[in-house]
Amino acid sequence: MKSFYVKTFGCQMNENDSERIVALLRRQGMTPATSEEVADVVVFNTCTIRENADNRFFGQVNKLRERRAADSDLRIVVAGCLAQGEQEAIFDRAPHVDVVVGTHALASIVELLERSDQERRVIDVREITQGPDPLADLGAEPTEGHKAWVTIQTGCDNNCAFCIVPQVRGGEVSRPFQAVVDEVRSLASQGVTEVTLLGQNVNSYGRDLTRRLRTEQAGANDRGYLAGHVYVSGSIARIRPLFADLLRAVGAVEGIRRVRFTSPHPKDMREETFRAMADSPAVCESLHFPLQSGSDRVLAAMHRGYRGARFAEKLAQAREIIPDLAVTTDIIVGFPGETDEDFEATLELVARCEFDSAFTFIYSPRPGTEAGAWTDRFVDPEVIAQRFAQLKLVTERSASAKHRDRVGRIEEILIDGPSKRDASVASGRTRQNKLVHLAGVDGERNRGCYVQARIVDAGAHFLHGEILEAYR
Repeated sequence: MKSFYVKTFGCQMNENDSERIVALLRRQGMTPATSEEVADVVVFNTCTIRENADNRFFGQVNKLRERRAADSDLRIVVAGCLAQGEQEAIFDRAPHVDVVVGTHALASIVELLERSDQERRVIDVREITQGPDPLADLGAEPTEGHKAWVTIQTGCDNNCAFCIVPQVRGGEVSRPFQAVVDEVRSLASQGVTEVTLLGQNVNSYGRDLTRRLRTEQAGANDRGYLAGHVYVSGSIARIRPLFADLLRAVGAVEGIRRVRFTSPHPKDMREETFRAMADSPAVCESLHFPLQSGSDRVLAAMHRGYRGARFAEKLAQAREIIPDLAVTTDIIVGFPGETDEDFEATLELVARCEFDSAFTFIYSPRPGTEAGAWTDRFVDPEVIAQRFAQLKLVTERSASAKHRDRVGRIEEILIDGPSKRDASVASGRTRQNKLVHLAGVDGERNRGCYVQARIVDAGAHFLHGEILEAYR
């Protein structure tokens, strides 16, 4: 019986893929190892969205070079987005790797491992098609028993100039409506109470399904399985996203107390999604709304499909419809051609939007993307560093203010386990996805437990609370 270790780089989509890979390997009788140093099979599930992710991966995989040379039974697998994009180049930079498997071939990992016993190097990087991802319906093993990722859509139909995702994940393919709901029901039966719906552009979920139903003949049962009863029972079968319907359906699953989702695209965000968030008690008051830039000129160059004013209007609409909404965002600093005036526009809009938190990134050129070829427009690294520091001050100012406003409130917190820094402190999340530390609470024993707590102190990135009541 072999042991395995899966190490994940990148986004929540990769995390969910890794959970499915774990389930696949366990079904073969393999057992999880505690680290890559002792595992018989090491799987690196990779990301290529930024150069830093590439460098981190190669640093990690090359630590196994000597061990692989000394142990002919060790198998090293490189999977995911970097494998899809780099392919043979991985063998050039890490010749001790045994298997390279792309995003659309992850379900073949077991077969590839078996082949690697006879072949020195095995590669399966399939041409990206518009068909369903075979891995998506294999079921996952959540790394946390009370929380789970649920992939509802793979790929992306947008053409953002900075993004490599369409090249390594392909175009948008939505899972059938009922398949998603059935997976959530299965997770709830296993004790999961919080699910996060995943997609590259979740709020366009289902548009490809309704397009199919407009052009293909399908029976009533097939139509309901693909698009849900709300769409099928409607008087007009028009091409539209199904995300609002899905939020309501998942939120109604017995045992599910919290529903989250990531990531939506501002250009596709519709009022009906905000209404579904407000109407469904299980859907959390938390919205990740990626701005990327506050400059209309830069947004146009990025091909984002909206202006800063339109973004602000949609954000205001969301806050009006959904009480106590927390909003986070993504911002890129130093996009090719970004001027001082462009950056000032970003600072002004970010300050006006008053985000609860912001994930700020220095632009990373990706080979194969449109912006990656604009080398003559790259911004000086010293200028980027200064802008990055300025942006951090603005985002942390609003984050701190938002957190201070929560001091004295009583919040429902789902305990995720002990704090990473102090085992005597439990850590958990509010419905707004705020990190809360609870001193003197056994995080391990209370993992997955819901508690009522009063917020007593606040920082820019977390809150402190004291428990008033605990319940499952």
